[in-house]
Amino acid sequence: MSRDRGQPLHWRAENSLPKVDPASMSTKKSETLPDCGNCCIALLRAVNVGGRSVAMAELRTMLAELGCANPRTLLQSGNAVFGLELRTSPAAFEAKLEAEAQRRFGMTVAFMLRSAAEWDAIIARNPFAAAARKDPAHLLLMALKGAPTAAAIKALRDGYDGPETIHVSGHDAYLIYPEGIGRSKLTNALIERKLGVAGTARNWNTVLKLAALAKT
Repeated sequence: MSRDRGQPLHWRAENSLPKVDPASMSTKKSETLPDCGNCCIALLRAVNVGGRSVAMAELRTMLAELGCANPRTLLQSGNAVFGLELRTSPAAFEAKLEAEAQRRFGMTVAFMLRSAAEWDAIIARNPFAAAARKDPAHLLLMALKGAPTAAAIKALRDGYDGPETIHVSGHDAYLIYPEGIGRSKLTNALIERKLGVAGTARNWNTVLKLAALAKT
């Protein structure tokens, strides 16, 4: 799936990455979310853009009323860290968050939930370590609602030409935008359409700030 630098779109195959311990580095969703006191990270898709306003104070209130411990938010793009009081499946709790957000904010808001351990694993598995060091603002993590199929990943690869670099791993994608995100044709909407799953992206600086917040 690799292309050389002379071709526009670059892909990293799983077997080209350094080997890691599957038990500690898995990015798959666990069967249950952690108990209260163990942090979870929630990313909201497309809030505070295009008139889709969600006040972070109201989001924290919503999370607290749903039983989340010590809810905190980072920036205005919809990033929350909290402890989870009840044990439930990630998909079920995402659905609960989405239903309550629809009721409170009057619009559909997709939530992508990861445990703090999963978040640390996502960081450890980053295949673009040099980009993370040299240009973290142009390296993005896209948290996906589900794992796209191999056919869907191929459809994205074959249907787009550009300077970006993409690596898809389970429920997450790593993207490098060397010429910036604003002018790129590799939009969130295009990725979602080709992969067949919803997703939301954060730059690497925000990824690391959320990891640090989860440890406080």
